[in-house]
Amino acid sequence: MDSFNTKAVHGEKVPGTIKSKITPIYQTSVFTFDSLEDMEAHYNGDGSYLYTRCGNPNSDELAAVTARLEGAPSGVAASSGLGAIMAAILAVAKNGDHIVAAHDVYGGTFYMLKEELARMGIQASFVDFEDQAAIQAAIRPETVILYTESIANPFLRVEDLNAMSTLAKKNNLVFMVDNTFATPYLVKPFELGADLVVHSATKYIGGHSDVSAGVVVGKEEYIAEAQKRVINIGLNLSPFESWLACRGAKTLGLRMERQSSNAKKVADWLSTQEKVKEVFYPKAVSEKGNGAIVTIHLADQADESAFFRSLGWIQIVPSLAGVETSVSWPFGTSHRSLTAEEKAAVGVSEKTVRISIGIEEAEDIIAQLEGALNKA
Repeated sequence: MDSFNTKAVHGEKVPGTIKSKITPIYQTSVFTFDSLEDMEAHYNGDGSYLYTRCGNPNSDELAAVTARLEGAPSGVAASSGLGAIMAAILAVAKNGDHIVAAHDVYGGTFYMLKEELARMGIQASFVDFEDQAAIQAAIRPETVILYTESIANPFLRVEDLNAMSTLAKKNNLVFMVDNTFATPYLVKPFELGADLVVHSATKYIGGHSDVSAGVVVGKEEYIAEAQKRVINIGLNLSPFESWLACRGAKTLGLRMERQSSNAKKVADWLSTQEKVKEVFYPKAVSEKGNGAIVTIHLADQADESAFFRSLGWIQIVPSLAGVETSVSWPFGTSHRSLTAEEKAAVGVSEKTVRISIGIEEAEDIIAQLEGALNKA
């Protein structure tokens, strides 16, 4: 079972006496035992499930399918992408440790690293990851993690994962990669040397804008620690949302193929428009495509408010990756918590528009964008 789509569709189901085609939703807070000895066996490692915060067949299935698609041995699901990132970081870092992160990570991640982890005594430095000398200079004796994104949000810089993996190993660091934008359909960071790979499964793994979920996969020793953090901090994912994300994962390859193809057409068209100052779309991500996000800077003379008001059926949202094309305004959403100086450093301005391309006909998406640009 080597092909991506076959792996996505045919995963290991939780064993049961009822032979259902699809794993049922185990919508229960607790699991029962036949005796005190049966319960004790669970704590001795011979049982399966106890309490949904500590594990559930549906969340385990989501972790397993994501790990399988990434080529990793193990995984654990969490309540959101940020929850997965937190669990993964705390599997490695403790009070007094330090993280070196790419300066152009997702705004929510930036804030969590800068503010929330600092409250726990874990410091972070943000560096331009296109400058390996700067990365090396930022590494301290207490540094434990090198953190980046396979495709950065929102300007879609493609990370050199081989180079970063080599640098991490040279400095005995855990290499951690957020693979949300690329998905394992396009890039498998674990196979390129990452120790931990995180996903906001809210995005492409779920794929239908109806779930909030996260997954971290990677080396078994780190996942075992991440699972403890999920349990002890209460970062677990509900059974129903796990089930929805598993359902979405089955069509991940099909959706990414279509959405990436559409994105390339839209990016090419946008590059010809006078109301568009700059187009950001990756190149050479994978032979399968370059992802489904296109980011633009509107021209200086364009009215961004008029553009957003005139998008027709393209909806304005703070997120991405559904089957419907949508747009977001990073300045006021994903990167809202950054200071003016921090926004300027990564290039986010009021003219920045992130477009999440859906599965509609590319020509119809272009027609909607053209109408909005004409009004801008």
